[in-house]
Amino acid sequence: MDFNNLSLVSIPRVESSWSKKDRWGTFKVRSSIGRNSYRVDPGLYKIGNPGNKDEVIVTSNYKLSFDIVRRCLEGINAWILILETYGINVWCAAGKGTFGSDELIRQIKDSSLQSYVSHKRLILPQLGAPGVAAHKIKDATGFSVKFGPVRAEDIKEYLASGLKKTEAMRSVQFNFRDRLLLAPVELVNSLKYLMFALIAILLISGISEGGYSLTSIWQEGISASLYLVLAYITGAFLAPTLLPWLPFRYFGGKGLVAGFLTYGLVALITFTENSVWEMAGWILISGAVSSFLTMNFTGASTYTSLSGVKKEMRIFVPLQLTLVITGLSIVILTKFL
Repeated sequence: MDFNNLSLVSIPRVESSWSKKDRWGTFKVRSSIGRNSYRVDPGLYKIGNPGNKDEVIVTSNYKLSFDIVRRCLEGINAWILILETYGINVWCAAGKGTFGSDELIRQIKDSSLQSYVSHKRLILPQLGAPGVAAHKIKDATGFSVKFGPVRAEDIKEYLASGLKKTEAMRSVQFNFRDRLLLAPVELVNSLKYLMFALIAILLISGISEGGYSLTSIWQEGISASLYLVLAYITGAFLAPTLLPWLPFRYFGGKGLVAGFLTYGLVALITFTENSVWEMAGWILISGAVSSFLTMNFTGASTYTSLSGVKKEMRIFVPLQLTLVITGLSIVILTKFL
């Protein structure tokens, strides 16, 4: 194979540094804006000036994954092979099957990868392992598969060590920073629930002993809306970021505790303004709302499995509905007492 004329073939070159557009795009998808369409074209790319002996790094075509990989390859000459995962990150795409053996084989052949490298070796992210059968890739293309570190930040060290992973490189972390970065996604994704709930609680606030009152909507609806927003923020943001420090194994239980605690603090402050029964109703509502939203965070975490999520939903969804119905009933009844 003659590798001397590779420069004559047009392979897109990418930079390791991020542009303002890249940073703005990252901010938007971190906030769940345009997330489903944030992707790059699959195929072969080059970073730096790679030769036939340089490594081939494989990732998904979710643009944030691609951007993080290329940023972590600063100062490195390498090939980047992008699989068509329809804008889904490596871990989720491996579970769905799009980051898989068939797609990897297709991209190897379509990009004529064997024309650019002589070592017949691919480096895949460890989190892509569930979707890829290494022996199948070897049989179909002649390329061997090595699963690299979990985090793109460790790629440089991994390459420098001769493709050897430390225990830290093998470990999946889900620390405070990771949870803080993911929490805004749930905040935005759950806004539709919040809007409907706010409308409902404002309408309920108009119920009074003397009939339906627009004045009651203004007087009671504002405080009720604030309680609801607090429960929303607790379940979609505070509880996910504080997961390890909240009791119970299930996310629904963690969110329940967080909702009780946050409204409990509010109840202490507003004790003279609300009846005991009204506060009891709202603590049930707050716990249920927070529990539901925190439970949604299971899809973003490394703590749960599909079977575990299904089991948790069977336990907590009925409990959440019971708490909401009971809480609303108490709040409404206090208007007639």
